[in-house]
Amino acid sequence: MTIAITAFPGRYIQGPGVLRTAGQEISKYGQKVLMIVDPFVAQNIWPENRCWFSDLEMESCIFGGECCEEEIEKVISRAAGSGCTVLTAMGGGKTIDTVKAAGERMDLPVIIIPTAASSDAACSAVAVIYTPDGEVEKVIKTRNNPRAVLMDTEIIVNAPVRLLIAGMGDALATWFEADSVRRTNSTNVLGSMASRTAYSLARLCYETITEYGVIAVKACEAGCITPAFEYIVEANTLLSGIGFESGGLGAPHAIHNGLSILPQSHHALHGEKVAFGLLASLFLTGKEPDMIEKMYHLYDQLGLPTSFEDLGMGTVSAGELLAVGEATCIPGSNIYHESVPISARKVCDALILADHYKKKTI
Repeated sequence: MTIAITAFPGRYIQGPGVLRTAGQEISKYGQKVLMIVDPFVAQNIWPENRCWFSDLEMESCIFGGECCEEEIEKVISRAAGSGCTVLTAMGGGKTIDTVKAAGERMDLPVIIIPTAASSDAACSAVAVIYTPDGEVEKVIKTRNNPRAVLMDTEIIVNAPVRLLIAGMGDALATWFEADSVRRTNSTNVLGSMASRTAYSLARLCYETITEYGVIAVKACEAGCITPAFEYIVEANTLLSGIGFESGGLGAPHAIHNGLSILPQSHHALHGEKVAFGLLASLFLTGKEPDMIEKMYHLYDQLGLPTSFEDLGMGTVSAGELLAVGEATCIPGSNIYHESVPISARKVCDALILADHYKKKTI
C-alpha cells in the first residue's frame, strides 16, 4: 500500500476574542517569547492588545516587510539575544513565513496569530523565501507545523476586505491542485501521496467559498462577524492550509511563482496572483467551458482579478509572458503535476487567454 502523509497545525483556535486567551495558549510552550509584528500591527493592533500577554516575558520586533534571508537572520539574531524559548508572529503571510523559517533554524516552537485571512500560510510547515526585491527565491519545508494558530475574528473582520478576497483566491486553487495531484498520482508537498482526508478538505474548501464567499465579503465590508464570515476565515486558513500541503500543488501556484519575476506584479497580493494562475490553468488543462464560465462569474462576484489590468500589471509584452512561462516551467515545478503536456509557450498562451477571455466574445 502506498504511504500517505497528512500534516496539521498542533492547535487551531478561531473565533471572536481569541486573542484574550493568547497568553494562556502560548504559555503551554514557554514563558520567554519574541513577538514579530508587521509595521501596521505595531501601530494599530499590538499596542491595545499587548495587555493579553502580560503574564509572559515578551519582547517585540517589527518585521521589515519581505520574507528574505536578511530578515530571517535579523529575527534569529534578536531571538538569540533575548534568550526566548517561543517565537510568535502577528501579521500577514510574509511575517508568518519569516518566523516559521527562523523557528526551524533555531528549533523553537512557533505560534501564529494572523491579522487577516489572506493566505493559508498560517497552518503549514512551508515558507516561501523571496529576494529583497520580491522575487520568489526558494521554498523551504520546516520539520514541524506551527504549534498553534490563533484566529481572532474580531481583528480579522477589521482587516481590508481585499485581504479576505485574496485569501479566497488562494484557497479556490486548493481543490483544483489537489485534484490534479490525485489524477496524476503525483506527490504532495510532504513528498508522499495525498490522503483522502486532504482531498476531501480541499474539496470542502472550494465548496465553502462558492457557497458563502459572496456573503462573507458583504459581512466583512459591513464589519460584521457572521457564520458565513467565520466559514470563509476557516476555509482560507485551515482548509486551504491542510489542503495545499497535504493535498498537493499544481499549475496555479507555479504560475504565481512565474509571475513574481515581473516587477509590475509585486503590488498584487499572493492570493490575487494565484487566483489569476488558476484561471490560466483552466485553459492550460482544457477544463470544461461550463466550469470556466462558472469561475469567471464567481470571480466577478467576489472581486478577484480576471485580467492583467486587474492585477495592476497594465500592458504586458509577449516576451515578458514567455519569460513568465519559462520561470513557471523550471525543473521541479509543481506545474508538472498537471495531466497535460507542459511548455513555456503553453503557459504563455494560457495567460494571454485568461486575460483575453472577458474582453471580447466570439
